[in-house]
Amino acid sequence: MIGWLVDAAGGLLVVAGLVFLSFGTVGLLRLPDLYCRAHAATKCDALGAGLTLLGGAVLADSGGDALRMAALLALVLIASPTAGHALTRAAWHAGVEPWRGEGEDGGD
Repeated sequence: MIGWLVDAAGGLLVVAGLVFLSFGTVGLLRLPDLYCRAHAATKCDALGAGLTLLGGAVLADSGGDALRMAALLALVLIASPTAGHALTRAAWHAGVEPWRGEGEDGGD
């Protein structure tokens, strides 16, 4: 009786995760500089992969599979923002300037 509800919830989580991953891909293609792209990639990657893994854990046939997906979820939620921060910090220390829009002088 409740099996279809669990399947629907798991499927909805997977689809929502794929939508967020698609938004991150569009952000990588459309945004102007490294800092904006890193922001889009890390936010959408963490949320998209997180929702996809959570949906997979809901749909898993065994508890062991669900536990492995939960461990991967924890790893993604820690590693993605940390990697994005490390990448942008290294770019800042290397002298990569942030993009400034047309006519903006940055307040200098």
